[in-house]
Amino acid sequence: MTLRIYNTLSREKEVFQPLEPGKVNMYVCGPTVYDYIHIGNARPAIFFDVVRRYLESIGYDVRYVVNFTDVDDKLIRKAEQLGTTVPEVAERFIAAFKENIAGLGIHHASVNPRVTENIPEIIALIEELVESGHAYENGGDVFYRTNTFPDYGKLSHQNMEELQLGIRIGVDERKENGQDFVLWKAAKPGEIKWDSPWGAGRPGWHIECSAMARKYLGDTLDIHGGGHDLQFPHHECEIAQSEAVTGKPLANYWMHNGFININNEKMSKSLGNGITVQELLSRYKPEVIRYFMLSGHYRSPLNFNDETIEQAENSVERIANSVANIKHRLSAAVSAPGEELAPLQARIDEIQAQFNAKMDDDFNTPDAITAVFELVSEANLHLQRPVVSPEALQLLLAAFESFDRVLGLLAAGEELLDADIDALIAERTEARASKNWKRADEIRDLLAAQGIVLEDTPQGIRWKRK
Repeated sequence: MTLRIYNTLSREKEVFQPLEPGKVNMYVCGPTVYDYIHIGNARPAIFFDVVRRYLESIGYDVRYVVNFTDVDDKLIRKAEQLGTTVPEVAERFIAAFKENIAGLGIHHASVNPRVTENIPEIIALIEELVESGHAYENGGDVFYRTNTFPDYGKLSHQNMEELQLGIRIGVDERKENGQDFVLWKAAKPGEIKWDSPWGAGRPGWHIECSAMARKYLGDTLDIHGGGHDLQFPHHECEIAQSEAVTGKPLANYWMHNGFININNEKMSKSLGNGITVQELLSRYKPEVIRYFMLSGHYRSPLNFNDETIEQAENSVERIANSVANIKHRLSAAVSAPGEELAPLQARIDEIQAQFNAKMDDDFNTPDAITAVFELVSEANLHLQRPVVSPEALQLLLAAFESFDRVLGLLAAGEELLDADIDALIAERTEARASKNWKRADEIRDLLAAQGIVLEDTPQGIRWKRK
């Protein structure tokens, strides 16, 4: 199959054709680093990580850029609250972000540009917009003149006449039109600032991404991604800024993930129902969080509650058990002369093709996970055989590892699950009953290596982790 991506711009699935064969330039809007990231931030972080992994798995060299907005009204307020500086706030929460995404098993971006490290490029882009008549200065602020860009609203499909009617007159009398937006903000007393042709100040939010995307990936991106809420105004404004200067499409494919609700309610500060990634990682394994995020199609909303996360835990455990059982059988497997591996390989190839077909259909991760469970069923059937060759087990293990390089649903470590331990103890009890001391000792040593302590009690063997 050919990879097809739902393009927010056209509202259709389109065949993916990168600008340069074999290479993909991808920009995803990152966090404003004034606080710890929450479950809503985790969804695009995990999903676009999977997009990148899949593109790499099918042979693309991906340059993946995720920015940090490290100067903003929110950072200024946070610095005031904490009695510190904006750079110190940014450093604190960038470090927390990196720790959180590592905890979620997310691969690092190729580049994490910061706004404060790209001020000259931002100023230069604003100058181009002013010189071309697309922007104007008033009172030390610089605004984008939206009526000079006829396509303004094309991404979010906003009706500009209706939008204009919805804007309160007099919000900012310095604007020529209500929908004009700020590119440069004049500094207030005591605020962090940089010198510019329009006086001391700092960048507006939208111009930052236009400048950084252009610097690190060029005039046109293959893929630009972010949350559904960024379509308007952020991405709409990016398009207006960038395309007014370059005359080229800012991105050929626009991708936006859906919202996350908490117990069927929209996550909001007023409801106090937000959950930070730190909290998530303290309560659930990373692979469980990833499974939950990938269990629904990325463009659809997801509902987080006890039931959905429990389903994710059970599903992850089922996959992990199958892999653990393969590894367990592999540790004692002996070659089976004359075993025909072709049927197993054909079945694995069929499942792999199913997985790829679903990922090629606009990164349909829930259906791709269905293919993983097809492999679980196939592996479990094989494991019921009295004799399984190491070659067959290796084929199954390699298939799981191939899927996991894309989805990241297996634990990074080798820690045994409770069900695995119980199964090994039952096998050891059976081995001792049949006087198979060698196998009983092997299992005892395997459990000891995993930090599992066995205790004989009148009710039977009890175990605990060290």
